[in-house]
Amino acid sequence: MIEDRLGVITDEVSPSDLIEALNFAVLNGLKHVEIRTINGQNVLSLHDQQLAIIRSETERRGLFVSCIASPIFKCALGTGSKVAEGDRFNQEERTVSEHFTMLERAMDIADQLGTDRIRIFSFWREAEPEQHHDEIVMHLTQAALLAASRGKLLLLENEPSCNGGYAAEVAKLVGAVNSPALRVLWDPGNEQYGSRTSYPEGYSSVCNLMAHVHLKDVRFDESGQPKATPIGSGIVPYEAHFQALLRDGYTGLFTLETHYIPEGGTAMEGTAQSLQGLKALLANMRAPMDTIHKPSK
Repeated sequence: MIEDRLGVITDEVSPSDLIEALNFAVLNGLKHVEIRTINGQNVLSLHDQQLAIIRSETERRGLFVSCIASPIFKCALGTGSKVAEGDRFNQEERTVSEHFTMLERAMDIADQLGTDRIRIFSFWREAEPEQHHDEIVMHLTQAALLAASRGKLLLLENEPSCNGGYAAEVAKLVGAVNSPALRVLWDPGNEQYGSRTSYPEGYSSVCNLMAHVHLKDVRFDESGQPKATPIGSGIVPYEAHFQALLRDGYTGLFTLETHYIPEGGTAMEGTAQSLQGLKALLANMRAPMDTIHKPSK
């Protein structure tokens, strides 16, 4: 069942209170958490004592840390050309070399939090990403070699502000690196944020390469701008996604990363609404099967 593999990024519940986020996860039957920022600090800037507390409080509640949601390679390649930028989650702009140092720290943090998974990206988006394909693959190959030497799995997320912005692009990069230490983190909501079709087109590009899934939904307002919305109320075809994932034997994890905060409300309220929408969607998917298997009187 998808619910048995469902977790949340803690700052999507509470940006300032880890305990509140962990209690929310337990109360709502979630199984794991990802760590991105705590009290305004990026996960890579946390010190060892903070990490020990995070692991202790997480495991004490029967949860586990599934992934280090790092901003690694959310930086410019250094070509000197104008590039897109996105959210670095409280991490200042740094060079590629500095990001490799950050990767080493991320692997240490993963050891301390008991996970082997680290989320990464593909550098701020160049005007012509394809022209930089070889350079990006070179860096990702180096990163995968480092990860393999430490028993870690790097998860490359499709992020429209990066060169691997969309499913076909991250699939091409992961395929070119061709390492078991680098897989795709599939975010169908990000695909739709970039006005690309997440299913079937996006899904078909990454389905054989994915090892992790993030869940968010999106709608477009009257001016055509993408806006976060509770899961099930937007344009991401999640029922088709889940049916395909189950059909194709996906055994990995799912993580809520909704980015939705209701007007006048809180991050926790937004995530709760998304979780409610997700559970309603999954219940609706099960209903036809329950009818088929219901014994006749």
